[in-house]
Amino acid sequence: MTDDPFTAHRSLLFTVAYEMLGSAADADDVVQETWLRWAEVDQPAVRDPRAYLVRIVTRQALNRLRTLARRREDYVGEWLPEPLLTSPDVAEDVELAESVSIAMLTVLETLNPTERAVLVLHEVFDVPYDEIAEAVGKSGAAVRQIAHRAREHVAARRPRVTVSRAEQQRVVDRFLAAVTAGDVQGLMDVLAPDVVVVADSGGLAPAARRPVTGRARVANALARFASFAPHVEITTPLVNGAVAARIDAGGEFDTAITFVVEDGRITRLYAMRNPHKLGRLDQVAELRR
Repeated sequence: MTDDPFTAHRSLLFTVAYEMLGSAADADDVVQETWLRWAEVDQPAVRDPRAYLVRIVTRQALNRLRTLARRREDYVGEWLPEPLLTSPDVAEDVELAESVSIAMLTVLETLNPTERAVLVLHEVFDVPYDEIAEAVGKSGAAVRQIAHRAREHVAARRPRVTVSRAEQQRVVDRFLAAVTAGDVQGLMDVLAPDVVVVADSGGLAPAARRPVTGRARVANALARFASFAPHVEITTPLVNGAVAARIDAGGEFDTAITFVVEDGRITRLYAMRNPHKLGRLDQVAELRR
């Protein structure tokens, strides 16, 4: 391991910032700001560099979250987190994979910035409450209350079960076979009755501006894809710790789809069509706890 604490913990700092922001580009900026502040510190005097760096990155991410609120209010259509290409190591770390899943990051968007910071730091990175309190400028007692409230909020909205990567792959393969064949019944069989599709285009590509709900509506809409199937390449990379679908149409990267699988059926699909958010799916992201 390198002697430089910032370099040693850079992947951890990026992961913290990404889980708080849902944007790799913004996380990169926050990590850069953290490095600038670290460079000004009397580093030999820092007793616990990891904790110190996590504190800095948390504060910078909180500042960035508050400035992002207006930008997201003005966003065209649904806003989804920026997907990342991830390694098998992330998929095998069940807790990390769940915490960076598009489904979980979408739930985290419903928390206020301080709730999100407290939950991410304590539940994912095992940061003690007293260190979190220092990072977010609250008392230890207040942080415990915030954590309790945030956990309850997330528990009511997160996917109910975690399935294996093999099960994800089987269900996604069934889904893609039905989509490319235009098999409406096959889609009906693999989709949950209350399935929801959320698409993010930022107004830059064709996509529904609001979530599409219900198995029949979703199956009929997806079956139309069959007419384009001969002209596209579909692969199933690991995205945000889970099996996903990557669609390259006419040699151009067009769409990334991530899935929530429960009881052998797909309950949610998140389709990223905003070209500005597809750039991180050509290189594996280094995510660490």
